[in-house]
Amino acid sequence: MNNQSKWFWIFLSPVLLALAIVVVFPFLYGFVFSFSNWNGLTATSFVGLDHYINLFQEEEFMNSVWFTVKFSIVTVVLLNVFGLGLALIVTRKIKSGNLLRTVFFMPNLIGGLILGFIWQFIFISVFGDVGNLLGLESMQGWLSTPETGFWGLVILTSWQMAGYIMIIYIAYLENIPKDLIEAAQIDGATALQRFKNITFPLVAPAFTVSMFLTLSMAFKIYDQNLSLTNGGPFNSTQMVAMEIVRTAFSDNEMAYAQAKAVIFFLIVAVIALTQVYYNKKREVDL
Repeated sequence: MNNQSKWFWIFLSPVLLALAIVVVFPFLYGFVFSFSNWNGLTATSFVGLDHYINLFQEEEFMNSVWFTVKFSIVTVVLLNVFGLGLALIVTRKIKSGNLLRTVFFMPNLIGGLILGFIWQFIFISVFGDVGNLLGLESMQGWLSTPETGFWGLVILTSWQMAGYIMIIYIAYLENIPKDLIEAAQIDGATALQRFKNITFPLVAPAFTVSMFLTLSMAFKIYDQNLSLTNGGPFNSTQMVAMEIVRTAFSDNEMAYAQAKAVIFFLIVAVIALTQVYYNKKREVDL
């Protein structure tokens, strides 16, 4: 056992070293610099909690946080509903099941920047032409208002990530014992009853995994936001990641941006870990 433990840590050490160099040390350095006037090269004075006090008083940053929270809530719900729905479709005994899995997963292989520009063309040009043809003003001027920009981001993200979440649910659905389903059918249980009392409880761990992934992903979106709306109009669709990048590289306030990044990290970590904790308890209850 001691020999196995030694080799375990030997093989794990390159990964731990890379994690420390790429993630842990930069995060600690950034946390320290957030208390200074760091400009990206040097830090000449200690400013204490000034950056953290100012960011909570900055309207633009707080608006981006609120927009990101709303976007994350809607996106997490839709992604899990769509992901589970697609998984239920492709796990049925249909000839095109494997083809559908590939088709549904393919949008996840396209980069976020490219997807953003594709959907920008769809929302502006295609929707506009359809609106002119049908005489629907609601289809025209998409991405020109905060509301349509919000739903544009939701549609893009749901279309891109639903296939990825589908794969997680497929893994759990295919591990459900077939004899349980057959026994329920023999006992006269309807499809809804089988889903509620057998399928749903047995795929509960998948909800924990997929909700953690979708939450963290939704909060950290940047490239789709950049290419689809670029935060417009008037920064009304600007998410936190974009706001931090602009503070750092457009306003050249590196230390202030780092303080925002620390707060952003804490928000995401608390929400994600809280979700995992309650979902784990729910798995036991189910």
